Amino acid sequence: MTETGDAGAEHERRGATGGRVRTSIPVRSGRRLWIFGAAVLVAAPLLAAWSWHAAQGTGFRYEIVKEFPHDTNAYCQGLVFADGMLLEGTGRYGQSSLRRVRLETGEVVEQVDLDTKYFGEGIALLGDKIYQITWRENTAFEYDKNTLKPTGKTFRYAGEGWGLTADGHSLILSDGTSVLRFLDPETFQVRRQVTVRDGRERVTNLNELEFIDGQIFANVWRESHIVRINPRSGAVTGTVSLRGLRSGTTWTGEEVLNGIAYDAEHKRIFVTGKNWAKVYEIRIVRDR
Repeated sequence: MTETGDAGAEHERRGATGGRVRTSIPVRSGRRLWIFGAAVLVAAPLLAAWSWHAAQGTGFRYEIVKEFPHDTNAYCQGLVFADGMLLEGTGRYGQSSLRRVRLETGEVVEQVDLDTKYFGEGIALLGDKIYQITWRENTAFEYDKNTLKPTGKTFRYAGEGWGLTADGHSLILSDGTSVLRFLDPETFQVRRQVTVRDGRERVTNLNELEFIDGQIFANVWRESHIVRINPRSGAVTGTVSLRGLRSGTTWTGEEVLNGIAYDAEHKRIFVTGKNWAKVYEIRIVRDR
């Protein structure tokens, strides 16, 4: 997402919480075991859903596994882990770029700068191509994964561009609303879309995205949590509080949490923010 005051997207807070009602039903002792077993079978999928569906700031939290340095000049808009390194898209007019970064040291190994008229946003890797969207310029760029060189192919899309990820078949784009669009990577035509809801309430300001084990993880602009989203229905299936993670820089109002990357081979999750001094490897654990 953008600089302070430029969003224009209505911010809706999610405040739905769940409750349980305990009911006692008298049964004859010979049938109790059978009824208990049946109840477990019926309740199992519901309990699984409940385990991830939680109110804001509860349900799941993080543990820091490791810290890595991050360029404080990088206004992170997109983060991807590939081939042992990070791919990072940065934003702001005159500062937007696509980078390949050495995770352990934060060293920028390769960098391609966007023209100053573009405000870089989310990035995604699909096959041997990297895609980078822009904020209000309605333009996406395609790069060769191995060289970071632009292929010369660009795409047009409607509305703003905020976050981008891929599910192996489609690109998934957020635009600051509650809607996620699934795009054909060859044409950027919309294949389908879902509205993200936590219960009945729409979740807006969806920002940077990452596809992890069949679910979409999304930063929410100016919030200290990540929502996990069912890609078929758009339902929020969990909330992970990242409260307490520090940018490591002086707070000016812009250093918000933004950037999620996943190492699928080793099941590692990385998070960072705009102009943060660190990238954190985290472990997601159930809140007590």
